[in-house]
Amino acid sequence: MVSTALLTDHYELTMLQATLADGTAERRSVFEVFGRRFHGGRRFGVVAGTGRVLDALADFRFDPAEIEFLRSARVVDEATCDWLADYRFTGDIWGYPEGELWFPGSPVLRIDSTFGEGVILETLILSILNHDSAIASAAARMTLAAGDRPCIEMGTRRTHEEAAVASARAAYICGFAATSNLEAGRRYAIPTAGTAAHAFTLVHDTERDAFASQVASLGAETTLLVDTYDTPQGVATAIEVGGATLGGVRLDSGDLGDVARTTRAQLDAAGNTDTKITVTSDLDEYAIAALAAAPVDGYGVGTSLVTGSGSPTSGFVYKLVARESSDGTMLGVAKKSKDKASVGGRKTALRRLNHKGVAEAEVIGIDITPRDDGDDRELMVPLVEQGKRVHDATLHDARERLQASLGELPAAARRLSKGDPAIPTIFEEG
Repeated sequence: MVSTALLTDHYELTMLQATLADGTAERRSVFEVFGRRFHGGRRFGVVAGTGRVLDALADFRFDPAEIEFLRSARVVDEATCDWLADYRFTGDIWGYPEGELWFPGSPVLRIDSTFGEGVILETLILSILNHDSAIASAAARMTLAAGDRPCIEMGTRRTHEEAAVASARAAYICGFAATSNLEAGRRYAIPTAGTAAHAFTLVHDTERDAFASQVASLGAETTLLVDTYDTPQGVATAIEVGGATLGGVRLDSGDLGDVARTTRAQLDAAGNTDTKITVTSDLDEYAIAALAAAPVDGYGVGTSLVTGSGSPTSGFVYKLVARESSDGTMLGVAKKSKDKASVGGRKTALRRLNHKGVAEAEVIGIDITPRDDGDDRELMVPLVEQGKRVHDATLHDARERLQASLGELPAAARRLSKGDPAIPTIFEEG
């Protein structure tokens, strides 16, 4: 086990030390993760990373090495070191499961614990949920644009090595068919795919030699990269070498729509009607949508995916929304800062659906459970109870959940153009 306890900000422990000294660390508290708004005029967000949060929480331990660092660097005092050495989260966590949609104000995660136990989880939780949900939100738009055509995640070389693995996981939740990242394949059992780069062609004396080598090694069902030199000639050579059973060709440059049409005609004329065309080259959801009428069979997506396609963070925040008062009752608390206000109180949520099953609103109950009129759907599930993990949904579960959730949205939510959130958020108070 590698401890996740120091994947955090210094100020978490500054607050802990002060509250341990004054006694407020033991106050019962409710923390909440939510986003105030969407970036870029998007209409919905996708929750991803919850499973990784729960994995990281299991390893959130201050072992001797972590304690020695804190002591030697004088991050906290000795009393706080002693408290941290015994730290185990014993509270409850509820939240939106992976693959669920979120909207401004959605209580994506709710942490019920003492102040001390909960406050030091902020950075770890936000770093995972902000990243993974941003990637998932971009990925969902891409797979919606792609329709029935498969997308392959190929962004490993464009981001941090661990972010690449997390991105592949988030993309898979959102319907990507495979990833090029082998660690993601090993760690999460995601299908992997890959063929060759231009370097493979360039290292051979001729393009024909390169294609012959690849087919000899991987079989005619492989996909050949045909645009290293002259694309029509590359396609012709691929047909000659791979024959009628050639699996596919990849296009990585030029006007992809025009090149795909020319390539399809060339393949069909040669009898290669079953040879697939995969396109790559800095694709995002808009480029994928623009290729809808082109004879393309699949998309390889890299940079835009792993950077959130312009929105690399979900904008989630982690706020104290309720705490124990001096008389032992729970008191809602909230920020009043301009443009950064929060809503106090312990939240629960449901998605209001009409009689046809179409989503109409995100209903957030403040210290109450929102009223279900019979068609609605509860959104939050127990994740941790008294410190014990109770949620172990699979990535397959998350993939199915996302498709069901997207199916509830009004048709306008699928548009890529900028607009308001697909449904409004309504707060109900007791």
